[in-house]
Amino acid sequence: MSDKNRDQSVHTAKADDAIYYKDATELAALIRTKQLSSREVVQAHLDRIAAVNPKVNAIVTLMADEALTGADAADKAVRDGAALGPLHGVPFTIKDAIDTAGVLTQRGSRIFAGNIPTKDATVVTRFKAAGAIPLAKTNLPEFSAWQETDNVLTGLTRNPWNLDRTPGGSSGGESAAIAAGISPIGIGSDVAISVRGPAALTGIVGLKATHGRVPYTGHWPEVLNRYWHIGPMARSIGDITTAFSILQGADGIDGLAVHARDAVAANVPIAGKPIRVGWLVEPGLGPVDPEVASAVASAADLLKSFGCEIEAVRIPAFEQNNYFDTALVLYGAELGRYIPPFVGDRLADLHFIGKTYATLSPTPITDYLAAEQQVDNLKSAFATYFQKYDVLLLPVIPFTAPPPGLEEYIVNGEKVPSTHMMRATVPFNLTGLPGLSVPFSFSSEGLPINVQLVSRWFDEATILRLGQMIESATEAHNRHPTL
Repeated sequence: MSDKNRDQSVHTAKADDAIYYKDATELAALIRTKQLSSREVVQAHLDRIAAVNPKVNAIVTLMADEALTGADAADKAVRDGAALGPLHGVPFTIKDAIDTAGVLTQRGSRIFAGNIPTKDATVVTRFKAAGAIPLAKTNLPEFSAWQETDNVLTGLTRNPWNLDRTPGGSSGGESAAIAAGISPIGIGSDVAISVRGPAALTGIVGLKATHGRVPYTGHWPEVLNRYWHIGPMARSIGDITTAFSILQGADGIDGLAVHARDAVAANVPIAGKPIRVGWLVEPGLGPVDPEVASAVASAADLLKSFGCEIEAVRIPAFEQNNYFDTALVLYGAELGRYIPPFVGDRLADLHFIGKTYATLSPTPITDYLAAEQQVDNLKSAFATYFQKYDVLLLPVIPFTAPPPGLEEYIVNGEKVPSTHMMRATVPFNLTGLPGLSVPFSFSSEGLPINVQLVSRWFDEATILRLGQMIESATEAHNRHPTL
């Protein structure tokens, strides 16, 4: 790593004091108590965008005037003694696959250049109702269909910890923005890796809740809604807990989001018997970078020190299949039929990932049914696992942030395809299990390493609680890139 890029990963005390590196919930408290105005907070982030976004290219559409107008209204509400939501006056960013009324939503594709929705997605409506102020739309790969953030419309997004590395995808613009202090909190989405992976590559927190907890209404593509999850991204567990409490619950539109709202508290002390945690690195996930493997083992020891029962585990279903291959059959079958009508004769306008899905051969029904059976078997395997354990601890990604555009990586001395990045995340999209990406440590190159916590269906509270334990005992979440 060059001296210039190494300097970008140096934490400074000055950054701690900056408005743009304060947590969203802290900003809301400061606004509520008139220690800061919403206008000051919004302007600080606009100034940060002007200074930093040319380097990282996280923001693709800026709503500066609208955000300042919203900030003035938020400050008036404080002065008037009005009822204030949990994110009152706080700016937030939105992945550009998620609809925003009257604001460009271009989905990372020339096919949708100039697209302006007439209605907000449910999750945007809910953040606004909580007092949050839309600030910007963030970059993504074309159609949200890849693990890196690049497209021919709005270009390549870079990792703020090292500008020669990727922030991941498909919510890579969101993760880069939050890590760089461009945004305190945002909304991403995840079909294979796309919230948890970018969070890991940029050292922030990302939650993929149980499938159906958060409505998918207003997200494109509309297919694969059995596997897509919309989820919050931020720099602290507290912010993620607050955001999840805002976003969850049926909206009467998404027929797969029918679950009642549930109280979530990450800081509730453990009561009764200890939380049972199984941890896994290899076998079953293919090769894992030794520094990532060490972080997972250290996280297991840390949770043991907090009173959790810890045991190394093996999950035979993981060892029998690479579930990215399973997902590729299912996702390819649906996207391969769904995307071509939008593209028409404009194949030349697509990025390579868009072309891939627009030109797929039809999936044989026998292959599709076999993949469906593998998913059912995996769900059964986890139903059995969670009879004995409360949580699974494992890597988010088997390595730290790589350069963009590579077709293969060398991981622990073994050559693997680039899709190996999704090996440890995609099983939890297929099964709908909740997964949390938590900052833990840094590599010898100064790149973030997160760990992944997975719990049984509808038990987000437990992984948020463990995430807060990890956060309280480590400094990873307090370090910021210097740009």
